[in-house]
Amino acid sequence: MRLFTVFKLVLVLVVLASCNSTPKKAGSFELLPSPSSVQISGISSVSPTEIDEFVQQAKADFISGNSLPGSSDISLTLEVTFDLAPEGYILEISKEHIDVFAATEEGLWYGLITLGQLVQDALDQEAALPLISIKDEPALNYRAVHLDVKHHLEKKEYYYELMDELAEQKINGIILEIEDKLAFDKQPKVGSSDAWSIAEWKELSEYAMARNIRISPLVQGLGHASFILKHEDYKDLRDDPASDWAFNPLDERTYEVQFDLYTDALAAFPHAQYLHVGGDEVHTTGRGSGKSPLELQLIWLNRVSEYAESKGLTPIFWDDMPLKNAGVYGSIFNRNLSAAQVDSIWTANEPNLNTYVDMFPKNCVYMRWNYSMPETIGNNRAMRWFTDHGFQVMGATAGQTRWNLMPLEESNTANIRDFALLSIDNKADGLLLTLWDDDSPHFELYARGIAIFAEYTWAGNKRNSDQLHAAYRQRAFGSELASEEYAFINDLEGPVEFWKNALLDNNDRNRIRRLENPLQDAVLALPEANNPGAWTEKNAEKLAKVEEYQLAVDSVLHQISASKKAALRNTYRLEVYEQVAKVTQFSNKSLLLLSEWDLAKTDEEREAAKEKLLNLEEEWKIQLADLEKVYGKTRVLDKPDDYILDQDHHVHLANQAIKFADWQFYVEDLFLQKIKEGNSLEMKGDIQNN
Repeated sequence: MRLFTVFKLVLVLVVLASCNSTPKKAGSFELLPSPSSVQISGISSVSPTEIDEFVQQAKADFISGNSLPGSSDISLTLEVTFDLAPEGYILEISKEHIDVFAATEEGLWYGLITLGQLVQDALDQEAALPLISIKDEPALNYRAVHLDVKHHLEKKEYYYELMDELAEQKINGIILEIEDKLAFDKQPKVGSSDAWSIAEWKELSEYAMARNIRISPLVQGLGHASFILKHEDYKDLRDDPASDWAFNPLDERTYEVQFDLYTDALAAFPHAQYLHVGGDEVHTTGRGSGKSPLELQLIWLNRVSEYAESKGLTPIFWDDMPLKNAGVYGSIFNRNLSAAQVDSIWTANEPNLNTYVDMFPKNCVYMRWNYSMPETIGNNRAMRWFTDHGFQVMGATAGQTRWNLMPLEESNTANIRDFALLSIDNKADGLLLTLWDDDSPHFELYARGIAIFAEYTWAGNKRNSDQLHAAYRQRAFGSELASEEYAFINDLEGPVEFWKNALLDNNDRNRIRRLENPLQDAVLALPEANNPGAWTEKNAEKLAKVEEYQLAVDSVLHQISASKKAALRNTYRLEVYEQVAKVTQFSNKSLLLLSEWDLAKTDEEREAAKEKLLNLEEEWKIQLADLEKVYGKTRVLDKPDDYILDQDHHVHLANQAIKFADWQFYVEDLFLQKIKEGNSLEMKGDIQNN
């Protein structure tokens, strides 16, 4: 028997033969998340097909609350006296029998999920199940993902399928940022016309809970309150009458409104253990009250924490503003600071926090969010300040922040890993994975980040990033795609990052709607007929990137095509990646055509390039229609026609227009307009915005 403590369970099964058996095919098995410990010793004779039928029935019975089945091949044993963690289990596959042991129903559920993954890999490869012994438990108790629905909703069935997928990765919590996507009974003007009813959200909550996923709501305040304060009926509650961002924390009606929203949200999510109250990224004045911003925030935080406690819930609060107001926040986001430098900053400024320490509510979880460098000495120091003063603290990492089209930085692997390991080392209760929709990539492309989070929060540091990404591909698409030849996602990141501003002149896609004349002041200047070659020379660095990324994306598209043919499941996710790749290729092609026009040697060459440029508009219409067809399979693309956009304080692309294409591809529309108008002016001189 051989002990594997690092579970990259690639089990090459040897060929066995006897007078009564046929050879067994080799199999490759990848569990995700990795179990705590594994022992393997050979091949089982138990039929994967029969076990698959049993597992599916057992899961269905678990979900419905029925008695779990038994069979001659498998036993499920629930015994509270077992020395196992609350979600822990033991899984034994012997020559002719399978046993799953647990001390809790949740542990038995996760044992079934692990068995189901082994069976799926065996069936995928027509291989035998291994002789295996697993003892498993999570490194962190609370492993929650954040769903941000404020800018758009997916189609209803998609959320139900998502609950099933999260359960398979042993995720046990969701923080759902609801904003105006709940049809509030007590404050009906806040809910948008596409909002789900309390009953509809409650049904999803029940569905998730049956799979050991507890949904808790996030209802924004003190800041991030534009979804409320943009409405005429609530303008008197603004801290700044000209801004829809923040409530006045000294107005009693502020709490009447917020408590009404909480009440309806808790009715929609009846299994909540937390009430996330937000509280980040906001300075308030109290309308000249003379109170400090920190004091005002703590006045508000105490009121909402008292409400949560009265409902038997634990409030969660983003912790950034007290740290900013105290002057220690900068130390968190500077990895170049030494321990002595961090100590110096905190020694000088910590009294600003300590002055108000008695005002910090004790029942609150202070959520230390850090999406880029959780490993810094300053971040550790901030978390320690809360624990040293007897407060609960929990981390928040990110699978998606402000990236366009798709998550970058290997789905934020390093950040997720580092914050998970920090949380495990500090014996934290859990970790949250935020999945922001601010710039609205397709949610299918968040899946790899969720899998990475599931791995590190359950198992700790058992796989490196390459091993983990391969395991994700096998679980998501089938064992053949675990091969490196199908590892295209990271190769698409550079082209996507470049795409964001490729058609702009030193401007940012998110910010150009704030310009009076974005066509003239932001969109890339066109080459001029009377100065051939100058445009290409000026944009030489950008064009070098274009040529590099055009080749890279061609390769990615080839890999995606091969992946779609080889995948056994989740081919839709591959279709979404394919559309993202094609979007980046459109920009690359456009820039190369401009250079072709600019470098033309003859009138005939220039006219031919010009015709290709003018054809881009029709090509883009066809490409966009294809993309919307693919995206529209799972998501509601556009906001309701009557939707009221807010003041967009943080330049969220998804907050800048009603139609999906108008917020996601505004730049492409401007660029094509400039090409068309440039034609009439022979592509020279300034072009004024219509």
